Amino acid sequence: MLSNPFLFALLRILPAAIASWIGGWLSAHVARPRMKLRDARARTNLSILRPDLSPAEREDMLTRRWFNIGRTMGELANIDRLVNDRHVRVEDRVGYQAVLDGPGPMISLTVHTGNWDLLAAHIKASTDRPGLGIYEPPENPAQAALLKRARQSYMGEAIGGEGAARGVFKHLTQKERATLYILVDERRDGQVWFPTFGRDLAPSGNLSVALRLARKVGATFLPFYLARTSGPHFTLRWHPPLDPQDLDDAEIVRQLDAFLGPACVAHADQWLALHDMDLTQPVPARPVPAQM
Repeated sequence: MLSNPFLFALLRILPAAIASWIGGWLSAHVARPRMKLRDARARTNLSILRPDLSPAEREDMLTRRWFNIGRTMGELANIDRLVNDRHVRVEDRVGYQAVLDGPGPMISLTVHTGNWDLLAAHIKASTDRPGLGIYEPPENPAQAALLKRARQSYMGEAIGGEGAARGVFKHLTQKERATLYILVDERRDGQVWFPTFGRDLAPSGNLSVALRLARKVGATFLPFYLARTSGPHFTLRWHPPLDPQDLDDAEIVRQLDAFLGPACVAHADQWLALHDMDLTQPVPARPVPAQM
């Protein structure tokens, strides 16, 4: 969908619910048969993470997962139409709003469940904090350009690639009450490095950068995620802020893992990274932490 400007424009013209359904149908019936390796890997990982389910139940969950991926892509053209109370319900909205209205910089941490782009748009619409999102652009230049234009329209600013570290630090230090939006379930070197799912994995990548940044700029962490309930409708769940002044890195990671890890398992039918790791393999060598 990202590689087809005509389809992207068509999805924008259609009602958001129909565009979402079309994206899901195309993913489940066109993309899935062409991605047998990813489908098989997701099936194996799901059998390990959800041994309580029967093979038939896991297969139904995998089908819903492909549909969710497509819905998310189909909704990309209509994010602005979904940022409202009809489509996103916030658990304990009063408490959530009080957190957003608080002082100081904030780093919001999440995973690829529900619709992660809608989550970025929702936090931007919910607060007067200057927002910045970190993302890894697709390798295809046309797709990267289209995605960047789309995300800038609802994410405020979006940054990725070389120079991102400098831009992030400047954003958090030079803008009052700035917010940084980070997806921590990165896929690198054929592996997902967070959540840990009980594996002996040290913080790396975006998570390790976030830990160092928070201490440098005095930012708190806001863990949250979006779960799809039906069609283009979602629930936003959040965890009380984690303050590096009160907690050490190990405790912050433990609480993040205890909140976001179960969310990925409970919503495995929505978690994008399920096909990007291999839980049957030994823990890989720990990557060199990124510099900030």
